[in-house]
Amino acid sequence: MESIEIGKKYDKIADMWNETHQSSTYGINQLLKALSFCTNHDRALDVGCGAGGRFIRLLQEKKFATTGIDISKRMIKLASENHPDVEFIFTDICMWKSDKKFDLILAWDSIFHLPLTQHENVLSKLCNMLSKDGIIIYTLGDAIGEHTDQWLNDTFYYSSLGITENLRILSANNVECKHLELDQFPLKHVYIIGKKIS
Repeated sequence: MESIEIGKKYDKIADMWNETHQSSTYGINQLLKALSFCTNHDRALDVGCGAGGRFIRLLQEKKFATTGIDISKRMIKLASENHPDVEFIFTDICMWKSDKKFDLILAWDSIFHLPLTQHENVLSKLCNMLSKDGIIIYTLGDAIGEHTDQWLNDTFYYSSLGITENLRILSANNVECKHLELDQFPLKHVYIIGKKIS
């Protein structure tokens, strides 16, 4: 499934998402753990930022200049309304390029929607956008391959290279794994925190 198709699916649920997730604390403890590894608090990137909310607010509290990107045009519009002082970009992470370096990159429940063939390219790109000692936190599935699932009366695509391959890609891009957890067992939901070491 192409990323733009995922974006259109999220367009359809964006208003509901915005209304029901503003007070959510889902993923906050994990982001706080990632922040505990941060030595610099200048720039942050939120990949798949949705309509903003809890993560953006926390990054603002920690004094990061934050950029949010998302493939859903409606989500980006809502995020800009919710956080008018934050930079939001409607784009496909598979295609997006930036010369900026980031001290923190967050990709929470986003890149597992990418086409399977794009995972290594995107993860390598994100690793190379990290500043020295920069931190990346992202989620993946403890599985290998592609599947679809029904959610909110629609079909959503998911894919994963699995834990071992993700760790290989991080290492190849000079990112050291600092924490890995299956945080929703028995669901196959994994989050990884890595640190750029050179």
